[in-house]
Amino acid sequence: MSIDIKLPDGSIRNYDSPVTGYQIAESIGPRLLKDAICIEIDNTFKDLSFSITENNTVRIVTNKDLDALHILRHSSAHILAQAVLNIYPDAQFGVGPSIENGFYYDFLFSNPIKESDLLNIELEMKKISKSSQSFIRSEISKKKAIKLFKNQNLKVELIESAETEEGVGNESVSLYTNNKFVDLCMGPHLPNTGLLKHFKLTKISGAYWRGDEANVQLQRIYGTSWFTKEDLNTYLTQQEEAEKRDHRKLGNELNLFTSSEELGSGNFLWKPKGSVLRDVIESYSKRAHMDNGYSLVNTPHIGKSVLWETSGHLEHYSENMYPPINHEENNETYYLKPMNCPFHILVYKSDLHSYKELPLRYFEFGSVYRYEKTGVLHGLLRLRGFTQDDAHIFCTKDQINDEVKTLLSFSVKLLGSYGLTEIEADLSTKPKKYIGSDSDWDNATSSLKQSLTELGVPYQTADGEGAFYGPKIDLHAKDAIGRRWQLSTIQIDFAQPDNFNIEFVNSDNKKEKPVMIHRALLGSVERFTAVLLEHYAGNLPGWLSPNQVDVLTIGNVEKYTDKIIRDLKGFRVTLDDRNIRLGEKIHNSEKSKTPIQIIVGEKDYENSTMAINIFDQDNNKDIEYKEGIKIVRKLLKEPEFNLNG
Repeated sequence: MSIDIKLPDGSIRNYDSPVTGYQIAESIGPRLLKDAICIEIDNTFKDLSFSITENNTVRIVTNKDLDALHILRHSSAHILAQAVLNIYPDAQFGVGPSIENGFYYDFLFSNPIKESDLLNIELEMKKISKSSQSFIRSEISKKKAIKLFKNQNLKVELIESAETEEGVGNESVSLYTNNKFVDLCMGPHLPNTGLLKHFKLTKISGAYWRGDEANVQLQRIYGTSWFTKEDLNTYLTQQEEAEKRDHRKLGNELNLFTSSEELGSGNFLWKPKGSVLRDVIESYSKRAHMDNGYSLVNTPHIGKSVLWETSGHLEHYSENMYPPINHEENNETYYLKPMNCPFHILVYKSDLHSYKELPLRYFEFGSVYRYEKTGVLHGLLRLRGFTQDDAHIFCTKDQINDEVKTLLSFSVKLLGSYGLTEIEADLSTKPKKYIGSDSDWDNATSSLKQSLTELGVPYQTADGEGAFYGPKIDLHAKDAIGRRWQLSTIQIDFAQPDNFNIEFVNSDNKKEKPVMIHRALLGSVERFTAVLLEHYAGNLPGWLSPNQVDVLTIGNVEKYTDKIIRDLKGFRVTLDDRNIRLGEKIHNSEKSKTPIQIIVGEKDYENSTMAINIFDQDNNKDIEYKEGIKIVRKLLKEPEFNLNG
């Protein structure tokens, strides 16, 4: 028996019998074996102990890969449950996934635990870690699994559930065992608990079982886990800094937006200064799109039920949609739109298209409405009504690779213009519930992966996290304190063109279905505003700031300030000529985080000079008037956006 294993660099290694990930790593070199965490086969992650019995493409995932953190944190959740059961043997344990920057596990205790109890649980986790217990995978029937977990009602419910859950297949159950602890899990896991060294439990919160408010409320224990002590300490310091940068606090201090009980949860009102900031963000993005081959469209906020039936949203997304609006006069049912894509499809469908027109790129700042549960709402980051910078591209199958690369490049460069320059990606693959053929999914996933690789964007695979209609790339930007924010999304969709029967005339004069690509770049204007505020700690760069210049006066210099404001026409300038101390004026300007202060007195008027204070720079006095205006204009200039530069 001969097995060929193709590695990411294109090289092929031959083995005479079934081979494990351990053996492949060992055959390449001892350093790789030491750093190896798991293997990736056909976009699926497996334990290093997994035996490969046929020709395949294999990637050895090491502790340097982004994907490895997901495995580390998944394993951390596993030993958290093990530690809790060691200390509280009567506790019921539910599910425990890895999440952004950490992990959690849900428990039902006989007597609720307190934050102060986390230290003992953490110490027990460290004991498990030091014992270097191996994670061993096995499979048994559902019947045997129910017997095994007979004292764990939550696990039994998962096993008996009609839906496929974590660790539960249609007929069998996947288990992971280390020492005497057993848990339902599909894996993969680290080779052993000894690789879990740098972790910390962070907080406890309430969580309804399976996210349903009708179910019992559990206690959710959160933690974070990293491969190095340095990374753990950096993250903990980052969390302390994050509290100071909270966009809700900054939005209130800077008078940008507000909420009210009358509005209800998940909605905000934008005040004048906030509306200016929002307009600057939108206008810059809109110009970049219009200058690079996008056509502007505009669509309504509601659509008839048949639209959402055709798109599949009512079948696959109804729990996130608002209840129907019934029109009694003509007995029609409407829904607030949760997404813009069906409307863009109708725009495409309204005309006959030739292959010569493709790709067609439609763009809109479109408001959408999603019925989010109260518990997940969080300032501008998670809302019930928000505006997406939504684009949908219609292209041929042959154009997919080039179009995805262009979209990626466009997204990375535009985010960079706003000051978000460290970009990583998640590649989300086929979920359990999906529409479309397996071959279309495979082709789409390969196109996304190829584009990420060719453009050198670091990425990790989010196995099974794609939307029901296609795989996707989620771009994450690191902010000034190293947090990772999910922003842009690029999603290939082979299904909706079929659902809506849209076509174009190909070069043989025959009708053919286009491929559809969904893309939101900023994500949503609201969320993006929050990210920018936290990234800059409210000290926005001059071109973005709602108020760009404060002109502060000493004495009677009205004619001089009129000239300054006139020469800075087109910029956002505020005059403070109140009869109060200069120090108080400067304090008020700094408190509002205005990036530039121009200070002029009667001597400046006489000498045609000014003083300029620039945020985070040295202050300058006695600057000649024309030079001062030139400096200010330069500091406030918008960044140039050049996709091909």
